[in-house]
Amino acid sequence: MKVLMLVQSPVAGDARVQREAATLAGAGHEVTIIGRGVPAGHRLPAVQVLDTGRPAGLGSSAGPPARPLLTQLRAGARWLLLPTHRERVESAWRSAAAGLARDVAADVVHAHDRNTLALGACEARRRDVPLVYDAHELWSDRGLPGRPTPVADRRHTALETTWGQAARLVLTVSDGIAEILRSRGMTNVRVVRNTFPMLGEAPEPVASATGLLYAGRIAPNRDLEVLCAASSRLGGMTVTLIGPQDAHYASSLSTPGVERRPPLEADDLDRLYAAHGIAAVTLTSGPRNHQLALPNKLFHAVRAGVPVLAADLPEIRRVVTSHDIGELYRPGDVDSLVDAAARVRDRYGHLLQRVAAARPTLSWARDARTLLDAYSELQR
Repeated sequence: MKVLMLVQSPVAGDARVQREAATLAGAGHEVTIIGRGVPAGHRLPAVQVLDTGRPAGLGSSAGPPARPLLTQLRAGARWLLLPTHRERVESAWRSAAAGLARDVAADVVHAHDRNTLALGACEARRRDVPLVYDAHELWSDRGLPGRPTPVADRRHTALETTWGQAARLVLTVSDGIAEILRSRGMTNVRVVRNTFPMLGEAPEPVASATGLLYAGRIAPNRDLEVLCAASSRLGGMTVTLIGPQDAHYASSLSTPGVERRPPLEADDLDRLYAAHGIAAVTLTSGPRNHQLALPNKLFHAVRAGVPVLAADLPEIRRVVTSHDIGELYRPGDVDSLVDAAARVRDRYGHLLQRVAAARPTLSWARDARTLLDAYSELQR
């Protein structure tokens, strides 16, 4: 089939979008992605990627330090304007993407996340083809920064429900989110987790853990304040943060001894995980979306062959405890994180064996099969 994928997140940084597109293309489907912020020279094998351009931001905190009052005023303005800015970015993306979509033939429209669903439903209806809704998150319960928008949230949830019920196939990332989508009347809901391909043997990990490595966005709601606060109490183990930084948040997260690095390619990250020994899968407990999340970094740790120190949240707990691949800590609790890190270090040899045993189950090979089987049913 000719598959038209719609995505507002930067394509080059969205592993789920890239992995699904490559898997479908590898199975013989013709995939076109309409996304944004595609770097020059970025390519996906056998996949066409069209770029709507980059949205304008709300400014940066970079530059000389401002007076405290001015800093507070800037923060207040951002808090007030962020929801409006997000709406403006979504609207601009829809207009640009609709223009690009007019010239793309499609037998199925695959909408990634709620912010592409309106356009996806429109394009599927215009072509009279199946709509696939891919819910990466429980959209209305993400706990975004900025002023509360309860009226808009209710409206968006109602529209998501209406369009999701019209979709022939609904994909999502965890059993918990799948249950909620089914309770809202969406049918044919399948779980395709954010697992990673297992490319041969994992790198040889260190004999005993030397550090905790967090690999992901350095931004609010990741519980990084707790990880940094615990860094001086880890019995000599280091803490390293790797990933793109939210400048407004990262400037407030300054802890001596905690190393920060820019993002790395997956293979390079595998080797760094192996050199540290423990993957930090930190997350706050506040937004309901976090209760149901299965972050990429959890499965990347399995690919890299290292145990995890992970937030004790329902979906994460289900995976970590059922496979015994690490230890859990209470989000927001420094003492709990320190204790969990000690338990990982004490059980390190055993946990390495458990992670190795879990690799076939917690791998993209299994989730790719779910995706391809669901797409095969769309052709019947």
